[in-house]
Amino acid sequence: MASTTLSWSSSTWVQSFSTGKVFKEPTKLSDKRATFLILAQKKAKKTRAIILKEDVSELGKKGQLLNVKAGFYRNYLLPTGKAQIVTPDLVKEMKMEEERIEAEKKRVKEEAEQLAYF
Repeated sequence: MASTTLSWSSSTWVQSFSTGKVFKEPTKLSDKRATFLILAQKKAKKTRAIILKEDVSELGKKGQLLNVKAGFYRNYLLPTGKAQIVTPDLVKEMKMEEERIEAEKKRVKEEAEQLAYF
């Protein structure tokens, strides 16, 4: 079995650096180059849609839907239990609760009007 040995001293690349010569022609690595295109170099906005479980000063009232920065939610609102991420089920529950409250207000108003006539 014949073996081939590559000596560093026989390489033209090593010789050019050891003798101080500089390549006159650029070396081609490959004719096929991977190309990519950057369309937008912009930081993505990281916000979370939340609902407040209780009043938060300078942010909003209980039950309010807000968009806040992810870090503010993760570091302050979530550990203190003041907010919750909005989910489709949660939105459905909120609508049902609002309808229930409106129906209760309407019933109380009608009852008060009935008592006012007597």
